[in-house]
Amino acid sequence: MERFEDNLKNQMKTANNVSYPDFDRMWSSIQQNELKVAGGESIPLRPRKRKRIAIITGISVALMATPVYAALNYDWSNLLSYRAGIQTALEQGLGQTIEQSVTKNGITLTVHTAFIDENRTFLLYSLDPGSSRAGEQVAFDHIGLKDKEGHSIEGRYSHQWNADAGVFQGYFETDWVADGQSADIEFAMENIHFTGDGIQSINYDPNDQNTQVFPIQKDGIDSVTLQSFEQAEGNVLLQSAITFMDPEMDSRSWVRVEAVNDKKETIRESKPSINGTPGTAGEFVNQQIFKSDHLLAEGTAFQLAYDRTLETAEGTWSLNMALSKKQMDNGTFKEALNIPVDQVPGGTKVHEMIVTPTQVRLILTHEEKYTRVPYMNYQLDVGGTLLDGGMWYVQGQPRTTELRFEMAGLNAASLANQPVSLIAKHRVDEHAGDKNPIRLTGISAEHQSLTSNIAGYPITWTYYMKDNNLYVESFSSDPTFGGVNQTYYLDGEDRNYGMPAMIGLLGDDNNKHMDVYENFDKTELNIYAWNYTTHKRDDVLRVPLKAGK
Repeated sequence: MERFEDNLKNQMKTANNVSYPDFDRMWSSIQQNELKVAGGESIPLRPRKRKRIAIITGISVALMATPVYAALNYDWSNLLSYRAGIQTALEQGLGQTIEQSVTKNGITLTVHTAFIDENRTFLLYSLDPGSSRAGEQVAFDHIGLKDKEGHSIEGRYSHQWNADAGVFQGYFETDWVADGQSADIEFAMENIHFTGDGIQSINYDPNDQNTQVFPIQKDGIDSVTLQSFEQAEGNVLLQSAITFMDPEMDSRSWVRVEAVNDKKETIRESKPSINGTPGTAGEFVNQQIFKSDHLLAEGTAFQLAYDRTLETAEGTWSLNMALSKKQMDNGTFKEALNIPVDQVPGGTKVHEMIVTPTQVRLILTHEEKYTRVPYMNYQLDVGGTLLDGGMWYVQGQPRTTELRFEMAGLNAASLANQPVSLIAKHRVDEHAGDKNPIRLTGISAEHQSLTSNIAGYPITWTYYMKDNNLYVESFSSDPTFGGVNQTYYLDGEDRNYGMPAMIGLLGDDNNKHMDVYENFDKTELNIYAWNYTTHKRDDVLRVPLKAGK
């Protein structure tokens, strides 16, 4: 869920006999902002086949009838920092006033304002815990909508504590939109968990390169497994896999390993960390990179930090609402484009543009399934004003990709009357791997290296045994090489793929990759690169979408 955004701010082929992570779930996690890079927004993984507020006082009672009532009573700008289009709509006086509340067990849920248009449905809510509040955060067993037929509508949510008002301010967002001009819906929260910081010491030894397992058996956490891997520039990769006794913990708690120095200060990672990757057996996998000398320093201690449930208010808080698109219709239009984009593979076209007062969506269609648009950064040029955007994969539609742009500081009329162009930057292409084998000999616990090349790019391979598993690392000194995506070996005609042991971020500057072959018992092996990526960081694609009036 998108509360991870608040915490973190402060598809391949299946080979025989190999278990793989659930990459569909992983992509879904990315799109819901559950999988995060510390210090920023979510970043897509390398592709594989196939989540201070102040009250303004002295407001006239007459303002209660206006659509901007919620905006005037609360400052939503920090909460909406990644939803600039909603903030823009609020500033323009848009939004359907709801102001409906329900109170149960002394806890009050209020939906203040709704936005429903052709792109999404978005609710601004507050949660007043009354005297029940026992922690700095809240989580739910379920939060979402139901339509009039009772069908569940999933979405994303985020919230923040407003200390002055004594409420949690939040939003719920879903791609679902009403078929007609209005819709009767129910918004509900089930079982509210008040959470606070939990800490559990673990006796991790950074000098021990073997896998270390620590039973926790507390607060719904079963165990944590830690592995370390040497990295370049004096860094060490610390990988943790957390299993749970309570299966709901992985969705409502951010569990991570913290290193603390002899002054009881948290040691910061040397590079952005990746948290919340779903593992092969449902575990919660984190990847953190530290300076090795910091972890090895005398007095360094380790602990597991997480969100601990302090109190639970059981029950369902639900509100029935009649949502209408009427207010947003004046700023909404669709335009069929069907513009071929020859620079993108898979028979790609910019099929349609959907403009609402809060967001612009470009719908891209592909003749080939699972076509990846090979750019990292996207902007929409609206008469010289640039809107930043990002890519979304549409669940259940393998021939469709969406580019979404928040309407920051513009109104829909701007797009209706001005020239609009799509700008894409930093191209990352995926290529089929080399058919030449890489021969690994004398496989043992000793780290051994050899060099090869793929399409002229120099590759250094390092391999070694650890815990009865074979690890194979690849790295290139050429920054235009994006990294080997996966390796495999042949058993007759069958491919046996290595399991990724290191999460790679598509488009980043680190082209190191690591695969693991579990329960390996040979001393020699031929491996092959399945595919790899390359960078064109200065590549800019500009696609005119419409002329101005």
